[in-house]
Amino acid sequence: MKQTTLCYIDNGDSYLMLHRVKKANDASHGKWIGVGGKCEADESPDECMLREVREETGLRVTRWRYRGIVTFISDTWPNEYMHLFTADRWDGEPDMGIDDEGELAWIAKAKLMDLNLWEGDRIFLRLLMDEQQPFFSLKLVYEQDEMTAAKLNGEALSF
Repeated sequence: MKQTTLCYIDNGDSYLMLHRVKKANDASHGKWIGVGGKCEADESPDECMLREVREETGLRVTRWRYRGIVTFISDTWPNEYMHLFTADRWDGEPDMGIDDEGELAWIAKAKLMDLNLWEGDRIFLRLLMDEQQPFFSLKLVYEQDEMTAAKLNGEALSF
């Protein structure tokens, strides 16, 4: 299983989002996501997240929360464990042109569901915005680009 991280930089009423528009042959081309990437062999999930945020935004995160783990099962792409974080303190200003995969933008939380998102991302973004939601385990099953099943903490979700 591939190990990745995804972090949503939270400034209160919005998240820093990445619009994946720069790479050809990108499974997420045209989608909006948080910032993150693949874990290196010697990294913990939080070390990976900190490195990826720095590389993709120029920010040095100083306070974060490990919010959940998302298991992706796909008939098209490698299966993946994605470690999900939010961060609400950092040093610096985001470099909006630094990322070679897409364009960064602050998006109001109230407008997130209007974006071109993966269906599974809609589920975990709602969980992230629920401050009462404890750490969660989410399993998402995709056939091609269509989500066909989802389980939250072992319980099937209807969507």
